Amino acid sequence: MSLQAKIAAAAVLLERVQDEFSPATLANSLGAEDMVLTDLIARHAPGIELFTLDTGRLNPETYDLLAKVQEVYGHKVTVRSYAPQAEAIQRYVETNGINAFYHSVELRKQCCGIRKVEPLARALAGKKAWVTGMRRSQASTRANMAEEEWDADHKLTKFNPLADWTEQEVWEYIRSNGVPYNALHDKHYPSIGCAPCTRAIAVGEDIRAGRWWWEDESGKECGLHIQSQVISRKS
Repeated sequence: MSLQAKIAAAAVLLERVQDEFSPATLANSLGAEDMVLTDLIARHAPGIELFTLDTGRLNPETYDLLAKVQEVYGHKVTVRSYAPQAEAIQRYVETNGINAFYHSVELRKQCCGIRKVEPLARALAGKKAWVTGMRRSQASTRANMAEEEWDADHKLTKFNPLADWTEQEVWEYIRSNGVPYNALHDKHYPSIGCAPCTRAIAVGEDIRAGRWWWEDESGKECGLHIQSQVISRKS
């Protein structure tokens, strides 16, 4: 399928989400894929809400992009920020230390739970659909991901409009349409999360190699997307 065909299919899907699954929301990580979806939503389905998770430890470039999104798309879409609960962060830091996530996978996942998973639950409360920018080729944990899934944890339908897009197609769309993107991508950061947990990658490394690089390669997810708890509806 050509990129133009994929763009058209994504637009049709987003229009369907807007019309049939309201209220629906895009979880915007401010990564390249989510910027494609932000642009597509602004053009075709502005009824879909957008939110981002402000973990408190994002890179300055990510905050700069958030401001740019509000500047470029503010007349069509609004991005709402969800922050972690201050008391939970304070307890974690006092008990484990400010950078405890480097010490074990368990402590890293606890940090992700506080800074990402709990705010996500608040962001999705009352929604009928959740749109993500995940692609199958991003990671082994996403290889069998469907375009439409039932998320049992959050009790809503999850849509992945870019599931079959390649990285090259994502960037072709961004450049052809003048979509703003995170400046860290130009510094060899293909996948961007919290500043302490993200690094640039070397030529030839996997695109997820810069995330939690001190951990085993087999399960690099933060808990937002758990494939064992979704049921595919369409491939």
